Amino acid sequence: MLRQIEGSRAVAQTVALCRPEVVCAYPISPQTHIIEALGEMVKKGELSPCEFINVESEFAAMSVAIGASAAGARAFTATASQGLLFMMEAVYNAGGLGLPIVMTLANRAVGAPINIWNDHSDAMAARDAGWVQLFAETIQESADLHIQAFRLAEELSVPVMVCMDGFILTHATEQVDLPSQALVDSFLPPYEPRQVLDPAEPYSIGAMVGPEAFEEVRYLAHARQLTALGRIGELGAEFAETFGRDSGGLVHPYRSADADVIVVAMGSVLGTIKDVVDEQRDAGLRIGALGITSFRPFPIDAVRSALGSARHVVVLEKAFSVGFGGVLSTDVAMALSGLPVSVSTVVAGLGGRPITKVSLRGVFEAALRGESERLTFLDLNVALVERELERMALQRRSGPTAENMLRDLGVVASRIG
Repeated sequence: MLRQIEGSRAVAQTVALCRPEVVCAYPISPQTHIIEALGEMVKKGELSPCEFINVESEFAAMSVAIGASAAGARAFTATASQGLLFMMEAVYNAGGLGLPIVMTLANRAVGAPINIWNDHSDAMAARDAGWVQLFAETIQESADLHIQAFRLAEELSVPVMVCMDGFILTHATEQVDLPSQALVDSFLPPYEPRQVLDPAEPYSIGAMVGPEAFEEVRYLAHARQLTALGRIGELGAEFAETFGRDSGGLVHPYRSADADVIVVAMGSVLGTIKDVVDEQRDAGLRIGALGITSFRPFPIDAVRSALGSARHVVVLEKAFSVGFGGVLSTDVAMALSGLPVSVSTVVAGLGGRPITKVSLRGVFEAALRGESERLTFLDLNVALVERELERMALQRRSGPTAENMLRDLGVVASRIG
């Protein structure tokens, strides 16, 4: 059924179609509308049997999800940014225990300084926690990926994180095809847990493991990810056959078959990238794009196959490793190891800064000319940075960096009196 609907509401209604039995979360922007909508449905009796559990923190939300999943319930939660960091101990526990929890991550910048807008810093912080991480390009894909996430999580007993760009996707309104309950039921069978706590057969989970077995336990988390790598593509194909549209999968090439330069990215920025690619193709320039849906597990073979014939690869990413550079680009470079393909990193959109077609056009044209730098910060205000560096060099008590720069920009008063 086609509906004009906000992204968060589309996700909430799709999650409801997946018949969760426990929903628990603590509100944090830009995830809140998802949980609000599910809470309304539970309160009205529209989602039954399902228990909505109010908790006092994000750590408690993931802890409740772990308990519910271990007890044999289909569990769902959602978070963003600092909320993910607050629950991180429990996030690692869920990954290590192999519990099939599904979580929406409404991607948002991580402070300090505090910032509520979109980038991918939060997801990157959890990339090694043992969760599958799937990135959505559109609102439609955000909804569709949740159906596949529950199926994947429960088949393999592995937690799955669906990453959708905060505000850009969560709060935008578009036409979305919401499937029928019968169609979702035909794709997603009832939950049958691989491991469940049963008073009739008591045992413990998450107990202490020493050096004699810890490496093997961690390897099994890796093995589940490798198994997921094969199933993600298969489930994407099955989803397309059942629902009549292409959502999910590992990677999505766009006009890249004969491209000299291919731009790699994840999430909603791919829409703008594709527009620029179309413009440059019309101008006779051989450029293409590659969208990565599955960040964890990382599809090395699929990425190598899609990019191996290019002369240069530009990785546009909305996060970076402080003191080093690109995160996604490191994985891409490893996938291309041994091939005559150069890789450059463009960090863009941090803290919600707009990524414009004009700026992208300049980056792509530089790559086509062979003039790309190894690491670029798109639209960086160099003068503002240099002014603060000079201040820090001249004054021992130079003050808080963020507030100094805001004062330089005339955005906000940072001093009282």
